Amino acid sequence: MNDQTVFELIHAMEQVTNRMIIKWNQSFNEGLGISHILLLSHLKHDGKMKPIDLAESLGIAPSSISHLIQKLSKRDYIKRIPDLNDKRISYLEITDEGLEVLKKAAEDGHQLQKNTFAQLTNEEIKQLLAIYQKLNLTLDQM
Repeated sequence: MNDQTVFELIHAMEQVTNRMIIKWNQSFNEGLGISHILLLSHLKHDGKMKPIDLAESLGIAPSSISHLIQKLSKRDYIKRIPDLNDKRISYLEITDEGLEVLKKAAEDGHQLQKNTFAQLTNEEIKQLLAIYQKLNLTLDQM
């Protein structure tokens, strides 16, 4: 595969991803971006976490995650839990309100995916999934 084809492929993948994020942002009227939802999703699946660990798992700079935490905390979507042994350490945990907004985000995202992928046949969807799974395995091994 030549460099031009690789560039075109990466560009096309990024365009689809970016356009889906834009469409999702337009439909999700909660005043939160995809980074907020990813943070909530991590807390839901991984349980309470220190902000620094959360930043690392999301690939976000610790200074950048503070803004996300502040907004989610202000809306009661997450709460801080102090460490019982070390008062300097606190953990973040998703609240019931956070779970509700995460559920709504997932529903909006699912509808967008249904509408987007409705243009593909079942075979094309299987092929696309297999390709992305193969690429993810390759990236995991790098």
